Amino acid sequence: MQNIPSVDLADFLSGNPQQKAAFVQALGKAYEEVGFVAVRNHGLTESISNNLYAQVKRFFDLPVETKLKYEESGNAGQRGYISFGREHAKGMTAGDLKEFWHFGQMVEDDDPIKAEYPDNIFCEEVPEFNEAGLQAYKILEGTGREMLRAIALFLGLDEHFFDAKIHHGNSILRPIHYGPILHDPGDAVRAGAHEDINLITLLMGASADGLQILNKQGEWIAVTALPDHLVVNVGDMLQRLTNNRLRSTTHRVVNPPREQWGSSRYSIPFFLHPRSEMRLDCLPECITDDRPLAYAPISAGEYLDERLREIGLK
Repeated sequence: MQNIPSVDLADFLSGNPQQKAAFVQALGKAYEEVGFVAVRNHGLTESISNNLYAQVKRFFDLPVETKLKYEESGNAGQRGYISFGREHAKGMTAGDLKEFWHFGQMVEDDDPIKAEYPDNIFCEEVPEFNEAGLQAYKILEGTGREMLRAIALFLGLDEHFFDAKIHHGNSILRPIHYGPILHDPGDAVRAGAHEDINLITLLMGASADGLQILNKQGEWIAVTALPDHLVVNVGDMLQRLTNNRLRSTTHRVVNPPREQWGSSRYSIPFFLHPRSEMRLDCLPECITDDRPLAYAPISAGEYLDERLREIGLK
């Protein structure tokens, strides 16, 4: 994993207090200094990952008119298909050169939060796509819960501080297809420079290069994910909550060299969101003389609504 610290989630789950503490410190240091970390032993087996990518490719290979059946304008792009160019980075006008799909939370009990979420949309032509997506969603949600437990310990909070806040949270699994570039894209890129909205993002290894992060020296650094790692980065909600102690790193997906314009790129991030009522008010533990209060109080739901408007989905 180039330029990104690597940690082993098995250390955190080992039951060994020394290994667990070392994981917590390594993770926190990575998030304070880089904002991204590579994680192995994350629960997604090679066979599950390979099957998911195969089904994702099958879906995006469908005819455009078939995919458009699954695009609904009334759900702010939170479920189903989102077509090329509909989303753009905050502050940009050119649409990103990507199409994607959203799988959302599955509330299977009487939790009243179910009323807040649109129903998942399922593809009739490739039922295996639905099955693989929901399977990965559940696994990554569990992995993210463990990552947040480690973050809580690093911040000096109770280990289970986030548990109730992310139970039935508004998380999203987003299979993305960056299609072949058929003509000069001008200012458009596969994904413009941005920071993620949510608490943390868990990214499966993409099928091609292109991901870059902006380091503290203002340099764009290329990142290539290893097949057995997830890249897990801090989102803006966690940055707000920690009053900038943990920083949301700017990243982008650049266009390939011209000779590779005819190739596709696939990527599958899991955006871990809390429940809408979670407060993102800065933690008292993260407000100091050196780091004065930086943000006004806001709920996760209010903040998400604000950001969806800024990126063109609402």
